[in-house]
Amino acid sequence: MPTILITGANRGIGLNLARLYAAEGWRVIATARNPEKAHDLAALPGTVAVEPLEVTDHAAVEALAAKYRGQPVDILWNNAGVIGSGAAALGSIDAEELRRTLLINTYAPILIADAFLPHVLASDRKVMAFTSSRLGSIAEAGGGRYGYGPSKAGLNMACKALAGDLRGRGVIVLPLHPGHVATDMGGAGAPVSPDQSARGLKAIADRATLADSGKFVDYRGQPIPG
Repeated sequence: MPTILITGANRGIGLNLARLYAAEGWRVIATARNPEKAHDLAALPGTVAVEPLEVTDHAAVEALAAKYRGQPVDILWNNAGVIGSGAAALGSIDAEELRRTLLINTYAPILIADAFLPHVLASDRKVMAFTSSRLGSIAEAGGGRYGYGPSKAGLNMACKALAGDLRGRGVIVLPLHPGHVATDMGGAGAPVSPDQSARGLKAIADRATLADSGKFVDYRGQPIPG
């Protein structure tokens, strides 16, 4: 049975990814900061293991990796993220909100990838997927979003570094833009549903090869400049 670990799986894209992979018989390790509130996640089939995880708590990340020591992880999906609205505009940047956004969106995925590298290397698929954002594209950057944009740009850079370092070990690294999705983060009026986004992202991860590693694409497979 193949295994996927998804962070931030309690709602939105993460929940839909968990649902899709569980429906195909994968073992799903789904993390949530507050599992007791993740009712939709808890309702998924028995192949889904819900684990508490605050992604910025390095000790907790290391403990989770230790708990699953020896368990191959075919896809490690760093999905947890925040919009960081308190660091959106000059003149009103909240220092703590800026720090928190960078910790969750950039710092945490790097350390999670590092902690679970042995699990990925032990698997058949060897995929590390990262839910990034087009707003992290430096080539397309405009103004504002001083937390979110730089945090996702940093994540994309980390993905390029991981792709370069791990290519020789067979690991496929995928920075992915999910689209403007109707989630708590994207807003109810966003044009892409969580299910539509998750299905597109899943299709990319499922068919990816080493030739795709490090390439920044959206949920439809369209390339995005870095």
